[in-house]
Amino acid sequence: MGKSRQCGKDYPADTVILHQFPRGPRAPSMSGFCLKLETFLRMTNIPFKNELGYKTGPKDKSPWIEYNGATMGDSQMIMEYLSEKCQVDLDKHLSDHQKALGRAIRVLAEDHMYWWAIRVLAEDHMYWLVLLERWVYHRAETKAEKLTKLPSLFVWEIGRRTNNQAHAQGLGRHTQPEVERLLREDLKAISDFLGDKKFLFGDDACAVDCAVFGQLCQVMWHVPSAVTAKAYLEESLPNLKSYVERMRTAYWPDWDECVTDCFTKEPTK
Repeated sequence: MGKSRQCGKDYPADTVILHQFPRGPRAPSMSGFCLKLETFLRMTNIPFKNELGYKTGPKDKSPWIEYNGATMGDSQMIMEYLSEKCQVDLDKHLSDHQKALGRAIRVLAEDHMYWWAIRVLAEDHMYWLVLLERWVYHRAETKAEKLTKLPSLFVWEIGRRTNNQAHAQGLGRHTQPEVERLLREDLKAISDFLGDKKFLFGDDACAVDCAVFGQLCQVMWHVPSAVTAKAYLEESLPNLKSYVERMRTAYWPDWDECVTDCFTKEPTK
């Protein structure tokens, strides 16, 4: 097999170099988007290597990839790019109607439209709500419960930026009780849509499951215990909790090796 020179190292050709943030304390990443993309790579069996760190990619965000000399950012665009390049299709079992619904849900959710079906898979909506809970409303608890190893000054700065960005985006204009209610409603909508199905669209996981799994992991493991939506998920939405555990068992058999255990050990790369 040939070699590809990427990030200053020699990797086997056709290997995705996944640049993402360092591992998290309770789940493999504190970024739902990083977790989404790595889950996709695991589901498709595309060869990949992790490069953990804070270096951002061409869109000044993480995750991003290098692949046979090309670089790309944005988790969704990366998934679509690799699906074409590697000839994989996680959605091949879906009908055209289901594919259209899944795409509409994802795209429109990122624009924060409030049609109930769109809210079912509100990846970007939930992302902002979790950020507000973690870094603004419960910043002290995030630090106290060892959900971050960053210095207090950095945590304060993240909270300040999150608050400003969320305010500009729109969700930051709501009160804390309103944000917590929205997050609970999002979780309930996902639970209602899932019902008694194994995965979101049936017995086989698809690309949208990667996105939803990444965000739900943040609620289950990376928000402080004071966040009411966390208790709501664990106590009132058993099908959703089982769904997350099902995804974890199926695609993350090395989960325990991929968390930092409150930063007391180095994760496996």
